[in-house]
Amino acid sequence: MLLAIDTSTAQVGLALYDGNQILGEMTWTTRQHHTTELSPALIGLLARSGVTMDLVNALGVAIGPGSFTSLRVGLALVKGIALARHIPLIGIHTLDIIAAAQPLGEYPLITVIQAGRKRVAIGEYDNIENSWKFRGQIRGATIDELAEQIESPTYIAGELSTEDRNRLSRKKSNVILASPINSVRRPSILADLAWARWKNNDVDNAAALAPIYLHVEGTPIS
Repeated sequence: MLLAIDTSTAQVGLALYDGNQILGEMTWTTRQHHTTELSPALIGLLARSGVTMDLVNALGVAIGPGSFTSLRVGLALVKGIALARHIPLIGIHTLDIIAAAQPLGEYPLITVIQAGRKRVAIGEYDNIENSWKFRGQIRGATIDELAEQIESPTYIAGELSTEDRNRLSRKKSNVILASPINSVRRPSILADLAWARWKNNDVDNAAALAPIYLHVEGTPIS
């Protein structure tokens, strides 16, 4: 059993996955209450799913980009569990979670999450061998700057407000907006990505695993 936790932004998610099915999944938007809401939510998810922590054999966690406080809350919880129970921990880049939910197509993909101060963090992907592969570096921009930078048809998915979507929609010839449904970071997708790495014995050092913060631009995400 793998427990996945994503606290990258105000959008929080938990999932329990056994490799064959999602036993439980929940997402919600918090108002900077990650610390007080996360543990009770996890206890509730375990109870409703009929699972105890003794059945959890691995952990998956979103490591950013994300906000300083929210990422620290999620990382602190999973690191504590991993070290106390001696179970493997796998860190997954937050933008990869969004990318993995998108249908493959001929156009490049841009994933975004809110970075505060009317800016977004951006990751760019190409369809290579039937999989979205990250290219370049994480960068930040306003929605207007992002729209101006798009010069050819590009698929965009992620955390976008109604105003953001309206601004991007004005560039109709080049911007293809993902459905809001596909733009939610699903913790079950995080769980699946972490599960694949776990089964390949590709795990992280729990003590050394570090988050990626939004204010650090130009950070590799390979």
